[in-house]
Amino acid sequence: MSKQTLSFQAEVAQLLHLVTHSLYSNPEIFLRELISNASDACDKLRFEALNNPALYEDAPNLEVRVSYDKDARTLTIADNGIGLSQQEAIDNLGTIAKSGTREFMGRLSGDQKADAQLIGQFGVGFYSGFIVADKITVESRRAGAAAGEGVRWTSGGTGDFEVETIERAQRGTSVTLHLRDDAQDYLNTWKLKDIIGKYSDHIALPILMRKEEWKEGEEGKGGEMVLTDEWETVNQASALWTRPKKNITDEQYAEFYKAISHDFEAPLAWAHNRVEGSSEYTQLLFIPGKAPFDLWNRDKKAGVKLYVKRVFIMDDAEALMPTYLRFVKGVIDSADLPLNVSRELLQESRDVKAIRDGSTKRVLSMLEDLARQEKEGESDEAKAKYGKFYAEFGAVLKEGLGEDFANRDRLAKLLRFASTTSDTVSVSLADYKARMKEGQDAIYYITADTLAAAKNSPQLEVFRKKGIEVLLMTDRVDEWALSHLSEFDGTPMQSVAKGAVDLGKLQDEAEKKAAEEAAEAFKPVLAKLKEALKDKAEDVRVTTRLVDSPACLVVKDQGMSLQLARMLKAAGQAAPEVKPVLEVNADHALVKKLDGSVHFNDLAHILFDQALLAEGGLPDDPAAYVRRVNALLV
Repeated sequence: MSKQTLSFQAEVAQLLHLVTHSLYSNPEIFLRELISNASDACDKLRFEALNNPALYEDAPNLEVRVSYDKDARTLTIADNGIGLSQQEAIDNLGTIAKSGTREFMGRLSGDQKADAQLIGQFGVGFYSGFIVADKITVESRRAGAAAGEGVRWTSGGTGDFEVETIERAQRGTSVTLHLRDDAQDYLNTWKLKDIIGKYSDHIALPILMRKEEWKEGEEGKGGEMVLTDEWETVNQASALWTRPKKNITDEQYAEFYKAISHDFEAPLAWAHNRVEGSSEYTQLLFIPGKAPFDLWNRDKKAGVKLYVKRVFIMDDAEALMPTYLRFVKGVIDSADLPLNVSRELLQESRDVKAIRDGSTKRVLSMLEDLARQEKEGESDEAKAKYGKFYAEFGAVLKEGLGEDFANRDRLAKLLRFASTTSDTVSVSLADYKARMKEGQDAIYYITADTLAAAKNSPQLEVFRKKGIEVLLMTDRVDEWALSHLSEFDGTPMQSVAKGAVDLGKLQDEAEKKAAEEAAEAFKPVLAKLKEALKDKAEDVRVTTRLVDSPACLVVKDQGMSLQLARMLKAAGQAAPEVKPVLEVNADHALVKKLDGSVHFNDLAHILFDQALLAEGGLPDDPAAYVRRVNALLV
């Protein structure tokens, strides 16, 4: 193939239009993205060369070079990493199908600063070059390929790109930016060094630039700085996690996090430790401030970066971090694992289990510190950090109740909920327990689809009347997670929508006696209700939990809730048929009207369907419900 012109994938064309109109609020970010890509290419070569050392060819020292040509007005970022084949150049630079581009475009809000935070997460950092360039030329050859198999990719960032075969002696990739008129200030050694120092100093490879020297002008007419043929390293060129903590600034930690996570916000917290003992490893772990777009995709590979003896092995070593901590970013560098470690070996290794356990404890310690600052922090910013974390990741953290038995108690202390006394998700189980009423022997909670549905549930009426706080749980994971937490600090957890209500010492003898008498007097009506609703309700009984409502639905103590059954069905999963218990308020006028009514069957079904509506469900036959209500209204 000599040369061919191809069209960009439709979403790429949209993206390029967006990028060229300054998606980034800070245009110098383009250099960070391109250097990061070059570093990744070198990491990939190092990994593939573990099994095939010949890929190093005659250049074993990996590096990134940044150079510019003032006359040609070009800036070039070159690496001697893995390189691209011709097809890879077409696939990787002409489409971003794997990056979820359509979803990326859909998430853009028009807020330039907010939108800038998305681009790196979707793996489209290469296109940031068009912020400063009106044309980009990429020349590359894959390691191990013949010199005649090089490729040149060229585009002006509009609707198409050109690809041609070239002769290229060096492996790796050179990205040449033909700078716009308003971007000529990047043709400056001092400015480029400043940007590299700010964003890319942590890169473990040397980043090289030509040295400058002063050249005197002719006949004493002054002089100028000119580039020499000598190259110098302009970054520290050592992996950040291998440096002593005392030599690393908060800004350097934050920039390292941004580079590995493609996040534009600083992390909420981080931990940098060297662990010695039966397993030796270094961990540098970060807690992000914002959830990624695909947090709830449990099939997506997630996990920290794994290095062995400073050699990059894999990006998403999920075996080193439990699934419920999949939001954690960072690096683990092991001194014990073999260099040719595979995903299969990771699953079986005792060293990996030790690293996983140690890293989990370290993350939980970071979260406990944030939670402590929530109460004791010296600044408003420190106090707000845990709330910010929990708003983004609290629902994921709850998965740990069912996945991590060893740390269940620590996780339970980190949970936060809204309650009948607080609309904000800020009540811990310890807070709740500290203000339980005298004689209360359980932590009461209710699960619902929304906060409004939880707050207005009929099941809460007697608790509200007696001033008993109830936790309101509205995350989809709550019902499943709470099934793995039967008690907290010795106090049982009790759903107000399961089992018969028993307030124990909080209910006086007169109330108990009145309830028993009402149930006895109501027996004939209960029998008729059970017969009328035998296909819908497992049982019908008189309750003391209702004050203003005529009826409500509950399930047996160990039964699956109606909400969870609905969620499973909506997700296309098999769910057992749940027949709830109908509880009626014998003092309610509508219930009293049942006795002797000629519309008994219609009223019975209306009671049941209204109770179902009140707790977020829908009648099996909505049209029949409407007909019954209309008939009674007429």
